[in-house]
Amino acid sequence: MTDTARADRTQEEHRLPVRTLVSASIGNAVEWFDWTVYATFLVYFSTQFFPKENEALALIGTTSTYALAFFFRPLGGWLLGRFADLRGRKAGMLLTILLMAGGSLVIAILPTYEQVGWLAPVLLLLARIAQGMSLGGEVSNASAYLAEIAPPSRRGRYASFFYISTGTALLLASLLGVLLTNVLGEDQLNSWGWRIAFAAGGLLGLVGLWLRRSLSETEQFEENAAKARATKNPLWLTIRDHPRAVLQLIGFTLLNTLSYYTFFSALTPFAITYRGADANDVFLALSIGTALFVALCYPFGALSDRFGRKPQMYVWSAGLAVLVVPLSFLVRDNLFSLTVVFCTGLALYALLASIVPAVMSELFPTELRATGIGAWYNVTVACFGGTAPLVIAALSEAGHPLWFFWYVAVGAVVAFVATLTLRETKGTELR
Repeated sequence: MTDTARADRTQEEHRLPVRTLVSASIGNAVEWFDWTVYATFLVYFSTQFFPKENEALALIGTTSTYALAFFFRPLGGWLLGRFADLRGRKAGMLLTILLMAGGSLVIAILPTYEQVGWLAPVLLLLARIAQGMSLGGEVSNASAYLAEIAPPSRRGRYASFFYISTGTALLLASLLGVLLTNVLGEDQLNSWGWRIAFAAGGLLGLVGLWLRRSLSETEQFEENAAKARATKNPLWLTIRDHPRAVLQLIGFTLLNTLSYYTFFSALTPFAITYRGADANDVFLALSIGTALFVALCYPFGALSDRFGRKPQMYVWSAGLAVLVVPLSFLVRDNLFSLTVVFCTGLALYALLASIVPAVMSELFPTELRATGIGAWYNVTVACFGGTAPLVIAALSEAGHPLWFFWYVAVGAVVAFVATLTLRETKGTELR
């Protein structure tokens, strides 16, 4: 091969395949768009699926359905992760986005409680279970795919698209909420307006399904497919042969999920309820912070390819351990201070979010990668993310809402210790 041809080939190998990265990441966008839409609009459709006579009970039933779906994530991560290890990353990603889009479209057209009685909440629960399982599988399958198609020296850049899609989805869902609440009256939102949001999520999922159909399978999977099929009891093997990797994954995922729920979820009601902040100021500050989060993910991914994963994880975990409690005191009825809180917290979170698919994929060999990530990541998220609203509510009810931020600080110390045990993997080949 001539030097010119070799140079051309190198340039071709390092050209960022944006369409492929968007196609691989769009499933995550669909997942989080739909989960955010559900949380945003449940106050409008709760009485559509439960008896209108008791609005409080209807709201409890709808939020319980939301929470219950969370605990199907580990099952989905295990089953759909194993499916991807056996049948391929592409097949796994097509199945996860089909489940999520189907769940959204079903919710958009579900009959109401007045029409079919208690069948309505049962159907809602089944749709949410499908979406919960889908979300569990999406994380493992898309993470494995992004890591396996990336050149070793650019794996951080490729991985960053995963959470770029998450942040973008959160912004889109928020903007859709603002649009619908401004265009439609409350009666219209209660009766049919909320269905538009779920229909939009379903259509976005169908677009993602169309994009993903053209993806190529990864060479890593094809080279190890026979080994994956010959592997028996893969979940047990992750514990028996890779206990260190499992514990490391749990250690930093604990803070990963607490970071997400602190800045994308818990701070909003805390600011409004306990600090008297104006709701519009809170949502504007959150939107600014989310935009910054999206903007930082790719540069941080590139930074990890140059300087390593561990330095970023040290800054992320140590930064939150030191700053999360002081930041909680800055939450007040002031747009500037709210913006500082959200931008600082989400900038720190972007350090980890930009590279976490790469870090997780580098822990397990190819034949166990999707199963290992899918099972243990989602178990940790269910335990600490699924219970986060309950912990916040319980501490607030006891008169100690600030204790939640100390809880996050302790999680940050655990993640820092877990990072100490990791080996640096920038530029290395996947196992």
